Amino acid sequence: MFKQCILGALFITFNACNEPPQRNCNDFKTGKFSFTSVIDGQEKTTTFSRTLDTEVDYFEGKQDTSSVRWINDCEYVLKNINPKSKAEEKSIHIKILTTSDSSYTFEYNAIGDKRKFKGTAHKIH
Repeated sequence: MFKQCILGALFITFNACNEPPQRNCNDFKTGKFSFTSVIDGQEKTTTFSRTLDTEVDYFEGKQDTSSVRWINDCEYVLKNINPKSKAEEKSIHIKILTTSDSSYTFEYNAIGDKRKFKGTAHKIH
């Protein structure tokens, strides 16, 4: 009986640790956000405002507008509306991996590029 109790406790403990990460993606489909990344060794912050079908990014005094196409509740594709270069013509695939009350962690890559990057966006209230 003691062995069964120990095994049961271990089973409950391991199952609790294996709970899937929280993903309340609908909470982050629209709103104002900030995202900080390291570019050439310096931290740079982008702020952006997103509706269900448009995202406007502000970076170093410049503004870019992209269309938003939701694939499912947690994945979407950004396509720059007025690309100024070949690189800006590539669409970006974004997948929300986890969410918290005020932020989400995501993975992103240019469509066709195998390299993926991660970041965290924070909701601005």
